[in-house]
Amino acid sequence: MSTDDRAAIAQTIQTYFDGLYEGDADKLASVFHPGSALTYEHKGAVVAWPLADWLKAVRERPSPQAQGLARDDAILLVDQSSAITALVKVKCQIPPRYFTDYLNLIKTGGQWKVAQKVFATEVRP
Repeated sequence: MSTDDRAAIAQTIQTYFDGLYEGDADKLASVFHPGSALTYEHKGAVVAWPLADWLKAVRERPSPQAQGLARDDAILLVDQSSAITALVKVKCQIPPRYFTDYLNLIKTGGQWKVAQKVFATEVRP
């Protein structure tokens, strides 16, 4: 992985973290490819959540920042398999929900974008 790619991937993820914490759907949209979706498991079924629907939900919920919730997000793993693809594993939270996200990135037009998000949620007391 080149130093430039490492920095650009880190910046993409930082924008993602900031958008989540601030509840800024436009900021989040800026790092997602328009054709992407979010995938998760719910009651034994795999659910594909269209990006536009998720961004709408982000706009309609109180942000973690506005709620005064603690921020704890971090990159856990970066695996760049080619000049245009990478997998980034991150953790983030909206207490009492704690997330592990697998963000599949693709470099398009010289920018790293999230092409697919697969995530798991843990609810803690």
